[in-house]
Amino acid sequence: MSDPAVRPGADAAQRRSLWRSIRAISWAFLGVRSSGGYSDDLRRARPLHVIVIAFIATVLFVLLMAGIAHWVVHR
Repeated sequence: MSDPAVRPGADAAQRRSLWRSIRAISWAFLGVRSSGGYSDDLRRARPLHVIVIAFIATVLFVLLMAGIAHWVVHR
């Protein structure tokens, strides 16, 4: 008997969903996205992926800005 929790191709689908979430967050940081693409992102992206990727991207952005400010001040 097959396990209903294990779907064939589930790993590939999860990678696609993760990549879709990364793209959605990247577009959001740039501030450019068509309305059709935005609604598609809302429909297909997993909320947990979006939250985690957005948090990581925000931390990286803040560290980048702090590094640039530190570099400019101490030149």
